[in-house]
Amino acid sequence: MTRFEVVFVSTPAMGHIVSTVEFANYITKNHPEISTTILIITMPHTSLVNTYTQSRASTDTNLRFIYLPTVDPPTPDQYQSLNGFLSLLIQNHKNNIKNALLDIMITESTSESVKLAALFIDLFSTTIIDVAEELSVPCYLLFASPASFLGFMLHLPQVESIESDTEFEIPSFKNKLPRLVLPNLALNWKTEDGYSWFSYHGRRYRETKGIIVNTLQELEPHALQSLHNDLQLPPVYSIGPIVDHVGPVQWDPNPAQYDYIMKWLDMQPLASVVFLCFGSMGSLEAKQVEQIAIGLERVGVRFLWALREPPKTRLEGPRNYTSHEDVLPVGFLKRTAEMGIVCGWVPQVKVLAHKAVGGFVSHCGWNSILESLWYGVPIATWPIYAEQQMNAFQMVKELGLAVEIRMDYRRGGDLVVQAEEVENGISTLMNGSDEIRRKVKDMSEKCRVALMENGSSYTNLLSFIHQLTK
Repeated sequence: MTRFEVVFVSTPAMGHIVSTVEFANYITKNHPEISTTILIITMPHTSLVNTYTQSRASTDTNLRFIYLPTVDPPTPDQYQSLNGFLSLLIQNHKNNIKNALLDIMITESTSESVKLAALFIDLFSTTIIDVAEELSVPCYLLFASPASFLGFMLHLPQVESIESDTEFEIPSFKNKLPRLVLPNLALNWKTEDGYSWFSYHGRRYRETKGIIVNTLQELEPHALQSLHNDLQLPPVYSIGPIVDHVGPVQWDPNPAQYDYIMKWLDMQPLASVVFLCFGSMGSLEAKQVEQIAIGLERVGVRFLWALREPPKTRLEGPRNYTSHEDVLPVGFLKRTAEMGIVCGWVPQVKVLAHKAVGGFVSHCGWNSILESLWYGVPIATWPIYAEQQMNAFQMVKELGLAVEIRMDYRRGGDLVVQAEEVENGISTLMNGSDEIRRKVKDMSEKCRVALMENGSSYTNLLSFIHQLTK
């Protein structure tokens, strides 16, 4: 039997690498004729990514990880945004990726039963399409964000209109997009290179052989239909929700904290706890932390709050506080000791899966949204960066699957969400959102059915595998 090798290139950030690894794991377990290799790009301050990939390499024997040699990172005069830095860093790895592919091809040339079938790129790595073309390897896009945001990247508003217009028509959204939910890369187009890089990547998506999107037909019917209507696009396959159900438990840097949290949740009533977590790159300024604490104390619900310190530099990630007392109101931890826990980084998916969790104040990263929908936990939106404002808009206004605390919040801005808004948003989430809770439970069931035999995502994956291996 002929075996097929597929190779993945992923942006070295947790949200990207987790989606890549989970998709690679999913297709190899369901289609044993396919083997996968994941090329790992390292960069400063990515210890969490390295810990994760090393753990997966030791536990998932069906996956192969190759760590690429380091390259000189882009210099500060070459980029103005994190998007620019990541795009240039991946571009600098072209020769490393080419050599890795050549090594695989040379090895497989000795066996007539193994064929290099595809190279998968992601959102920031379209410069690697050039390598695939040079080596005559079919190239596919693995898009870890929603179909709605893919549509946005394909139809970016013109920069002139961003300055003057208040709403924008994007085919992948039913409603007009308010200016303030556009990503920073669009709003800051004059001073940063993020917009120009996104425009570049969006144009090159059309050069791939196909696009895999981690979503499902039942969740984003309008956005997916708009993509199918775009006759200049390659085939688009919605194959989600692909979720890491184990999460980082097996490599948690603080297992004692995890055990304590899970035992505490075990003692709480059903769906009584609100979980506040802003993602692997999420953090808030001290003045905002204070308002959340005041709002939480006023609303009086049980809570689990993953609170992390903002990064010291642009390329670093958040870190756990040495002491939460330094940033919280005086006496807050003592007054709320019976009602909640303030902690550092936690295994999010395991918390969402716990029956005691009844609501999720989230940054609206797409992985987090899919996890919350899978486990039927309604969200209150609090976006921070990237495309999260647009994700929040889609969940609240387009799909009616979330409560709004804010849709236009962004880290580092002047806006501070006041304690009254926090109190009202969490109160609505936990006590006044019966219709949204019902719709989320219904979508949870649809997520599971989509991956079952004859489900929409299952069928799309079979169609894609047929294209890949024919």
